[in-house]
Amino acid sequence: MTSLAIAPGLCAAEEGEFSKTWHAFSSGVSQTWNEPERYDLYVPAITWHARFAYDKEKTDRYNEHPWGGGFGQSRWDEKGNWHGIYLMAFKDSYNKWEPIGGYGWEKTWRPLADEHFHLGLGYTVGATARDNWKYIPVPVILPLASAGYGPVIFQMTYIPGTYNNGNVYFAWMRFQF
Repeated sequence: MTSLAIAPGLCAAEEGEFSKTWHAFSSGVSQTWNEPERYDLYVPAITWHARFAYDKEKTDRYNEHPWGGGFGQSRWDEKGNWHGIYLMAFKDSYNKWEPIGGYGWEKTWRPLADEHFHLGLGYTVGATARDNWKYIPVPVILPLASAGYGPVIFQMTYIPGTYNNGNVYFAWMRFQF
């Protein structure tokens, strides 16, 4: 009987937390879309397939130079955290075009006395499409990390996976203007 009395309280707490998280996410996207402070140029820099997770003959064939580019808009909130909406296209592992677009958020720290240097950790939520998946849109939720100085930011993610699939480090330069 006690567990039944506790369960409704837990459900209400979980629902309240989800509602709070959803509100923060949706208002972050909305405000970034409607009130951008800056525009961003994205330049893909490197794709690296984790050698411990691939057969050598596969990594020898893969493209690790993701030529491409992208554009976005972003803002820094009152806590100093970064919010961005972006669209980027680059050459994937098979040297085919892969578009990706979405929303990114990073908690930002300024660990040095120089206020221009910043580090960030966060996430991106969006969609991508690949040639080997017949360009069917696939949702993505990935971690983000960055290091930057003023308007020049080196940003990266890691795509988890299984053996011979995923396990890819992908990084790009982001220039804010």
